[in-house]
Amino acid sequence: MQPAQNATVFIVDDDASVREALAWLLRSRHLPSECHAGGEQFEAMLDGGFTVSQPSCVLLDVRMPRMSGLALFDKLVERGLQDILPVIFLTGHADVPTAVDMVKRGAFDFCEKPFSDNALVDRVEQAIRRSGQMLAARHQRAQLQSRLTELTERERDVMRLVVEGLPNKLIADQLDISVRTVEVHRARVFDKMEVKSAVELANTLRDL
Repeated sequence: MQPAQNATVFIVDDDASVREALAWLLRSRHLPSECHAGGEQFEAMLDGGFTVSQPSCVLLDVRMPRMSGLALFDKLVERGLQDILPVIFLTGHADVPTAVDMVKRGAFDFCEKPFSDNALVDRVEQAIRRSGQMLAARHQRAQLQSRLTELTERERDVMRLVVEGLPNKLIADQLDISVRTVEVHRARVFDKMEVKSAVELANTLRDL
């Protein structure tokens, strides 16, 4: 399965020849890229209001002057972007243990120089797919949160008890309302949450 065509690979490396070579490699696999000469430049883009709106990943050199790749990764973690903007570290042999630690902290992977072109692009495509999945999950959670805000306080009470598995009669007893009122609120909850059953409602809320 190919990654989304509107994906972007951000190349962050202080070596212009490396940036150009990586951009050419990605073009050969029909992957658009955007080059940044250092961590400060990439952070400036983030500070300028950039949001991850399409599947993306970052090819990030570990060793760079001023702001290292590790420092930039810390910035991404602080912003909670490491899931929707997966990072693949480009590292020399001496930095492999450090790169492994970064993977444990949430980086997608690392590639040791000199790396196999095909292996690197394969990992880039996998990172882009991961980004797309995470973006879709965030969008779904945002939609669910929006639906929840449309519920009245009483509808929330009914929903909580429905999810707990209580029948309408017991819900009515607990909330001191009629069974018919429970039925009305239950129907409204299902409609607003766009579900057709209590099981589907419970599964939907589990995704939050």
